[in-house]
Formats: sequence, structure tokens, C-alpha cells
Amino acid sequence: MESRELTKEEKQYIKMTTGSPRKLVIKLGIPTITSMLITAIYNISDTFFVSQLGKSASGAVGVVFGLTAIIQAIGFTFGMGSSSLISSLLGQKKGEEAQKTASSGFYFAISIGAIITIITLAFMEPILKLLGATPTVLPYAKSYVTYISIGFPIMIATFVLNNILRGEGKAKLAMIGLTSGGILNMLLDPLFINGFNLGISGAAIATLISQSVGVILLLSMFIFRRTITTLSIRLVSKSFKTYLEIVKVGLPSLFRQGLASIASILLNRTAGTYGDSALSAMTIVSKVFMVIFSVGLGIGQGYQPVCGYNFFAKKYGRVKEALRFTYLSSTIFMTCLCVLVFLLSTEVMRFFIDDEEVIRIGSRALRYQCITLPFLSLNVMCNMTFQSIRYKWRSTFLSSLRQGVFFIPLVFILPNVLGLDGVELIQASSDFLTFLVSIPFFIFIFKMLKEKEEKEKIEIVQMDDSIV
Repeated sequence: MESRELTKEEKQYIKMTTGSPRKLVIKLGIPTITSMLITAIYNISDTFFVSQLGKSASGAVGVVFGLTAIIQAIGFTFGMGSSSLISSLLGQKKGEEAQKTASSGFYFAISIGAIITIITLAFMEPILKLLGATPTVLPYAKSYVTYISIGFPIMIATFVLNNILRGEGKAKLAMIGLTSGGILNMLLDPLFINGFNLGISGAAIATLISQSVGVILLLSMFIFRRTITTLSIRLVSKSFKTYLEIVKVGLPSLFRQGLASIASILLNRTAGTYGDSALSAMTIVSKVFMVIFSVGLGIGQGYQPVCGYNFFAKKYGRVKEALRFTYLSSTIFMTCLCVLVFLLSTEVMRFFIDDEEVIRIGSRALRYQCITLPFLSLNVMCNMTFQSIRYKWRSTFLSSLRQGVFFIPLVFILPNVLGLDGVELIQASSDFLTFLVSIPFFIFIFKMLKEKEEKEKIEIVQMDDSIV
């Protein structure tokens, strides 16, 4: 009998469900970490070059971050929702449904991005004031957001395409688009800010150009059929249920990123009451921790497709092995980075800005967060596991802890009790409380996987007995 050549979908299924879980996490995690690091570093490059223009300009980047965090929330909601569904559908060998999910998530998300661009440009000044812009920061924020907002649909498309590729287990392809755009941004920043003398507008233009190049490269992966799924208008679902399912699965990302936006706004408004120095310092601190956190997040995103494929293929022992390995790796990496930043906190702040008051405030906040951030790996792994296996409400609850359930009350309580010291302690306190609440969920995951593994073994034995 003539053997049939395996399809791309079948080859990927075999690879994801039979290869070593640890090796798969590493193979998918390295390009994902690289992508996340490059993204975080080019965000830092914006902050670095803009900080040279003064603390008001630096504060403007932090104010606009509250708005871009909303765009990230939408991008991650549709990206992670589509990605988790795609990996689980491919794990169940439902290729057609995976195709429809990819196309529907992509086109709907960029439509939302275009609507937000129009709203932002129409109501720019009141939006920026709401985000925490002080009178001295506002002119810089308006110059920066004008060009950034034009790129909102592109930014959303980038997040969705990256996550679809990761959901397929094609992390290397995702890395190419994201890192190319990030590296280009770092090269264009000094050229547009200083070379063309465009100031803070130059930083925004550089970001817009680099994101456009990145999304073109990502789209080329689908156009030249290097992916399992395709992006076709014909495959866009007309059923409301399709979009509801994408949003439900992506809900933890919406909560995580959406609450990050709210947290950023509240922190900016609170820090702003202590002057532009405090606002600038907290902006720089948040950008530095985006780099450290991106390592843990990158490892976790490398783990997600492994989890999704194997859980729905009923290979629960492989999920346990991948989870245990990813959690330990993430914690070790983040601890090492936090120790380094703790020891060099003053030098890290001085790298960005030559203002003693900003350095003093920022270096203390850096040290506080270095102590607690490694604990956060537990929450990240619980969150990503539940999202991958479609335990939506548990994942949503866990994703709302760090920047919502704990952060929002603390942003009102700590500054009132401790003043500026309280502002510096908000995120660190929230991270530690998030860790404590995540412990029982982590225990539950291993218990649940063990029970499912034992049940599956019993069913296999019973099936064998019935055949005999």
C-alpha cells in the first residue's frame, strides 16, 4: 500500500505531541523571549532618547503608555484568544476551524484599531489629560501621540499575527517580524529625534515606520504559505459565537493588559502630584521592568502552545513536565536579572537621565520591585496554563490580580499613608500579594492534571480489555 505524504498540520501535531516537552518549550521559548526582549528594549530606546529631551518629555512617554496599553490589551485579547483556540483546535485535528479562527480574529481586531485611531485624533487633549498629563507634559504628549495613534491598527495586527504564529508552534517566524521591527526602531530613534531634529515626534515616527515594516514581514509568512493557517476575508466568520469564543478565551489578556492601562493611568496621576520628577522616574522604572518581565512572559508564551496541543491531545503527563520545567526556568532567569538590577539600580537610572531627583526616586522603586518580581512567575504560569486549556474564569481572575484587584486599592492607600514612598511601593506590594493568592491555583493545576492522567490510563486499560 502506497504511503501518503503528511500535511503540514499533521507534521506539526506529531512534533508538538511526541517531542520532548522541555526541548519544545526551549525551542519555542527562545525566539519568543528574543521577540519580547527586543520589543521591551525598543520601548526602552524610546524612553532613553526621549529622556535626553528632559523629564517632561520622559513623562509624556509614560502618559501615552496608558493609551498604548489599551491597544496592547485589544491586540493580546484577539491574539491570545485566537492563539489558544488555534493550538487546541490543531491538537484536536480540527484544521478548518483553526483557519476560520485565525482570519476572524485578525480582521476584526484591526477594524477596532482603526476606530480607536479616529477617536484618539478627534479627542486628543481631553484623553491625554485623563491619562495624567500635567500642563508641562501635555505639549510633548500631544506631539508623541499624534503619530503613535496612526499606527494603532498596525500595532494590533502585530500582536495578533505574532500570537497566531505562536499558537501554531511557529515561534521562529513570529520572532522574525517582531525583532526586525524592534531593531529598526532602535536605529531610527536617534536619526529622527536628533539627526532630523524632530524631537519627541521623531520617536513616534520611528516607531510607526518600524511597526509597519514588522507587520509586513509577519504578513509575508501567511502570504507565502509558511504557516498552517491562512488569513482570508472569505474565511471570516459571520457568526457572533466565533468572536465571542475568541474574546472569552482572550479575556484574561484583556483583563491583564486593560488593567495595566488603568494602573498606568492611576500611577501617572498619583506620581504627577509629586511633580514631573516622580512621573519621569516611575515611567523609567516601568520600562526597565518591562524588560525583566518579558523574560518570564516569553518563556511562558513558549510553553503555551505545548500546553494547548498536549492537553487537548490528552497527554497530561507531558503538560505537567512542560509546566514544571517552564516555571523553574522562568523563576531562575527573573531572579538573576532582578539581583543584577537591584545592585545597579542607581546606575540603571543614571543611564536614562541626568537628574538627581529622578534618579533618587527611581532607584528606590527599582529595588523594591526587584525583591518581589521573581515571585510573579507563579502567577504567570497559572494564568497561561488556564488560558491554554480554556479554564477561562480562573485565568481571568488570576490575570486581574496584579494590576487590578490589588494594584488599584493600593494606589489610593499607600501614597496616602506613606507619601512618595508609598508610590514607589505600589507595584512591589501588588506583586507579592498576587503571588500569595496564586499558590493554591498552582497546586490545583498539578492535582487536576494528575487526576486526568490516571483517568486516561484507566480508560485505555478498559478499552484494551474490551478488545480482548
